[in-house]
This record gives sequence, C-alpha cells and structure tokens, in this order.
Amino acid sequence: MKLNFKIHTALFLILIGVSIIVGCKKYDNPPSVFEEIKDLSTAQRKVLVITIDGLAGAELQKSLPKNIAMMKKNAKYTFNTLATATSTAGWVSMLTGTSLMKHHISDESFERTEDGDNEDHGEIVNYRNVLDYVTQYKTVTTAMVTPSTNLRDYIRNADDSPVVASDLAVKDSSLSILSQNSLGTIFVNFKALQEAGNNGGFDTSNPAFVAALNQTDTYIGNLLDGVKARKNYDQEDWLIIVTTNHGGGKNDSQNGFIMLYNPSFEEYELKKSGFNGVLFAEKTSKAIITDNTGLFDAGETKSFTVQMDVKFNAVPNGYSSFFGHSTNLNGQNITGWQWAYYPGGGWVVTVGGTLNGGVGKSDITADDQPGTDWHTLTMTVNYLDANTRTLKMFVDGKLQSKSMNISRNKSLTTTEALRIGHRAGDNDVPTSFHSANLTYFNTALSEETVKNTFKLTDITKHPNYSNVIGYWPMDEGLEDKFFNKINGGTNIPITGSYRWVSFGDDFPPSSKPDEKVEKYSIISTAYDVSALTLYWMNIPILKDFGFDGIPYLDKFEVEFLKK
Repeated sequence: MKLNFKIHTALFLILIGVSIIVGCKKYDNPPSVFEEIKDLSTAQRKVLVITIDGLAGAELQKSLPKNIAMMKKNAKYTFNTLATATSTAGWVSMLTGTSLMKHHISDESFERTEDGDNEDHGEIVNYRNVLDYVTQYKTVTTAMVTPSTNLRDYIRNADDSPVVASDLAVKDSSLSILSQNSLGTIFVNFKALQEAGNNGGFDTSNPAFVAALNQTDTYIGNLLDGVKARKNYDQEDWLIIVTTNHGGGKNDSQNGFIMLYNPSFEEYELKKSGFNGVLFAEKTSKAIITDNTGLFDAGETKSFTVQMDVKFNAVPNGYSSFFGHSTNLNGQNITGWQWAYYPGGGWVVTVGGTLNGGVGKSDITADDQPGTDWHTLTMTVNYLDANTRTLKMFVDGKLQSKSMNISRNKSLTTTEALRIGHRAGDNDVPTSFHSANLTYFNTALSEETVKNTFKLTDITKHPNYSNVIGYWPMDEGLEDKFFNKINGGTNIPITGSYRWVSFGDDFPPSSKPDEKVEKYSIISTAYDVSALTLYWMNIPILKDFGFDGIPYLDKFEVEFLKK
C-alpha cells in the first residue's frame, strides 16, 4: 500500500535528515521548536490549503468576494504577504518551508538552479516537502490537486494527485478526496485567475479577472461545504488556509495574502509592527549594489547627496568602515568614497582618486559623535568648477564645521560595488551597527534642505524628490534584500552573516512610527505555510527540517485550545 511504503521510506529519510543547512543569514526570531500542545480535545487536526495563483493581496482587499469575506471574520489574515520571485519559487517555498535563498528553485521546470558564484553558499540541499512530514508523523493520507503537470510531478509523494485540466475539475476532484475519512492534509490549486490576468491584467479593472475571482470564491464555498459534510466532521478540527503562491504576473511580482480560518479564531490582522532592521556585525555581513549602469558613479564632476540613518552598538577599537562606494583603503591608496566609525567615536568620511590619477586618501571627521543612538548621517558633494568640488557632512541635519575640497582627488569612479557593511582597510575591524532609510540624490542638497528634511518620514514629500534615484527604508523585517521604493530602482541583496532585529517602538529619525506597536510583529511569507501546517497537525518542527517559516498560530492558542 502506498501509505505504508511512504511511512517506512520517511522513517529512513528522517535518520539521514538534512545534512547541511544552507546560507549564513540569521534571524532574531527564535528557531521553530515544537512544544507539546496541552489540548484536552480529542478532535483530529486536519489541514486544507487553497491557493489562488496570481492573486495579489492588494487586489483581493479591494473587494472581498462572499466566502472569503465570511472566512475573514474568523481568521488570522494579511493582504501583505511578502512577494515571491516567481510562481514556482512561491510554490516550493510553501511546500518546503524554506526561502528561495535555500531551495534555489524558481523556473517552471521545478529544477534547482545552481548558484556557484555566490560566496555565501556551500552545497545546496534538496528539502523535503510538507506532505512527506505529514505522512511520516501521522497515519493519514495526503493530496495535491492541481492542473499543473510539473507541480504534480514535484509532489509525487502525495497519496492522491488526480490529473485535472480546469478549476472546475480541481473543485470536483477535491470534493471527492474530502469525502475520504483517512485524509489528513490536502493542497488545492486554482489557476483560472492567473490565466485571466495573463490575458487582461492582474487587477480588478479586468472583468475576466474579477469573474475568475468570484468563480474561485464559489468553489471555495463548495470546499467549505465539503469539509462540513465529512462523516466525522464533529470529531475533527480543520485549519483552512487560503493564500497565493505569487501575486501578480510573471514580470510584476506583487505582495500576496494569507487567510488562516477556523471557527474558533478571532479576527486578527497579521502585520509587521515596530521597526525591524538588519544587524551588520561581522566581516561577511553586507548589502551591495553592483552598479553596472553607472547610476551611483561618483565620477569627477558629479554632485550628489547620500543620507542614511545609523545606530552603532558600541565604539569600535579599530578603524571600522561601514558604508561606501570605494576600493579597500590601503595606506594612502583609495579610490571612491567611504564612511567609517573610528576609535574615540568619530564619524569619518574618506575619499580618494588613486586609480584615476588623483590624490589618494583625504578625510574629515564630524564634530558630533553618533554614539549608540539612532542618528541621520548626511554627506553632500557639490561640483562647482574644475577647481572646486566641496564635500560636507551633517549629523541630524546639523552642518559639521569641517568640509573639504576634493577636486584634487579627481575622479571617484570605481568598479567596486556600493556597499553597506564592512570593507577591509588598514588596522580595521568590523563594527556592529544597524542602518535605515538610505537615500541617494543626484544633486547636492542645500544646507537648509538637509536641516529641514532629515526627519521627513514621507520621501515623496521631499522638495528634491525628483532627484531621488534610490530609496531603501531597510525595514522589511526578514528575507535577503532591501527593496528600493523608487519605481524601477535596484533592490539591494543582503549576504553573509546578518540578523534581523526588532526594535519595537525605537524608530530611526526618518521612519514613520506606528500609531500603535502591536503585541506581535508577524511578517507573513509563503514559507510559513509548511510551518503552520505541521503546527496544526501537532507535528514537531525540528531543526533538521531547515525551515524558515514560522508557526505563528502558537501565539493565539488561548482562542482555540480546549482546556
């Protein structure tokens, strides 16, 4: 029997486990560790996951169809699940509990993509899917109902995976499987909305998109009825998850949504609360932009402004570079510009044009020391003529007394990347710091403008907004990149050993504080689906699984545990 075969196979697999956990990034969240639920109920836990391919959270929020609106009243939900890179990447993240950074599967073949150029990754692991864990720990059957042949082939360990060609067939086959008493977990995949979006747009201005959403909602209602019609429904406790693998179209990745429904749940919106930033603390932790277009090239005749909120955790005992667009500092040799935090607590800006025939190391130190609180650091470079190019420093909008003419340094152009994080230099050590609200202007802001805008929390209101070529709030809270909020702008990948940290209500100067910092800060991701499924099935989430997903329903147990 297929079920018995899978149980024995799974028991063997768990002995070897996941041999390697990939990637060096760290999160402030504690690892997912299973704690036995003290639930006196004898009801059997079961899970139904319904995915609507291509449905962005923002579009769903505009007009909730009937059944989804009903579910929301007893659901933990968000319309802002982090976007996935591709449709396939979203599916694999949902099914393995891991991010794309780990599983490396993003194209429609469901084949892993090697990333040999990434210095922060060693051997890549094949991660087991959630249905494999369900049948290892529970004597139940599983199912995957999808029109996608490649997805069916990827989840070939499902007990039931009928061949279907339409959403109607998906609904009918799912209802048939739901009538089976042995069923424990089922994934149901609707794709008609994605097809409608491909032919007319992934938004509610497309009548076919709206019609597909409403039809899918009707099918969801049918599935809810199918669950309630089960022979032993009164002895069961179902978690019903409605979500998407990927919001928007192939070339327009948008944030998704998730709705976790159970009749015992109280309505609650899941959202990130407070400020969440990256801790850069080691030599390997960095975020870099490879500037192939020259957009951030400092050049010889350009004027520009760079501004960033920074919080240091201690005064270093060495010369700690933490941000810049330069080569490594070697004696008097450097090309580009660089910010550093020096022993004694000084913020130092160094520039040089060694490789371009200009003067090498030239630096100035700010009067005001950043200490260990949040401060806004600003650097302006203003080109006037061949003999005058002035660099000024500001701390919290205050002009520092020293400035320097960098015209003799000539061109600051370098092939090195714009980099947040440690860069090697003379007698240097990495410093522990956090950053936020990096803004790059292609003009030198006036002293008055810097003074009046350093606490501006809405960048679109800046008097020089038209000159902003990069704006990264850096408050995503997880994942491996900082998103550029300028349309078409370059995102910044984060690599090495870094960690997301929650600051609660300690916001950087130019971040807008939450009106209310919630008790829980929950950032929804596709890879949470596996963790939530295993949590609900009372299955241990072991370190060997390599999960990135968080089973955050454990924060709300008072609502649904039978004491």
